[in-house]
Amino acid sequence: MKAKKSYGQHFLVNELIAESIANGLQLKDAYKKVLEIGPGRGMLTKYLLKKDTELLVVEADRDMVFYLQKYYPQLKGQIIAADFMKLQLDDFFKGESFALIGNYPYNISSQILFKMLDYKEQIPEMVGMFQKEVAERVVAPPGNKIYGVVSVLVQAYYDGELLFGVDREEFNPPPKVQSAVIRLVRKANQDLGCEYRLFRTVVKQAFSQRRKMLRNTMKQFVSTPELQEDPFFQQRPEKLSVEDFVYLTNWIKERK
Repeated sequence: MKAKKSYGQHFLVNELIAESIANGLQLKDAYKKVLEIGPGRGMLTKYLLKKDTELLVVEADRDMVFYLQKYYPQLKGQIIAADFMKLQLDDFFKGESFALIGNYPYNISSQILFKMLDYKEQIPEMVGMFQKEVAERVVAPPGNKIYGVVSVLVQAYYDGELLFGVDREEFNPPPKVQSAVIRLVRKANQDLGCEYRLFRTVVKQAFSQRRKMLRNTMKQFVSTPELQEDPFFQQRPEKLSVEDFVYLTNWIKERK
């Protein structure tokens, strides 16, 4: 079974790393089900099957689905042959909590995170392998040059940590980039303190021109003397914390 470029496949070949990723899931009492995205040949799946959870796997590549059916008969009835990004997760979880895990295809890894946020009420934990730059961006603090949209939106609801790096030579075929594994745990307080849809729009607009000050990028929403006079609006977006973006969102809403 050769890796297919069209699916962004790079097969992990190090057993110890696969086991370490599986063991990254730690919230034992927060959920009973786990969804693995893109199991491929089952390198991570074999270790997830050892856990006291109900495992579902979603795989878009039909050849890999047949492979899993042949070599992992214990997955009978637990393989979803579909594109995760097109999946209606409520059809499978019916409002139940579940964890996300996977060696995510790098070409859709950010989209996976955004979809996770759509189901944040049901997903208390996520563990996954990403391109190293993406992994570092997700957990980057304010003031870091790689801090951006995905950092703010994910950190609004999850606490994140980078677990370990993975060298490109641990894959077949090796990707062109280095990789890293992160763990996200949902915050106990899910009350953001502002309207989420407007918050998301404000964050994306602020970083659309990340080298410009807020007094320039926020003109799209409201134009008042405060934009020029208040020191807060003389900052660039990478300096703002999640709490700052919440304040900014409420400030805009009050003046719209």
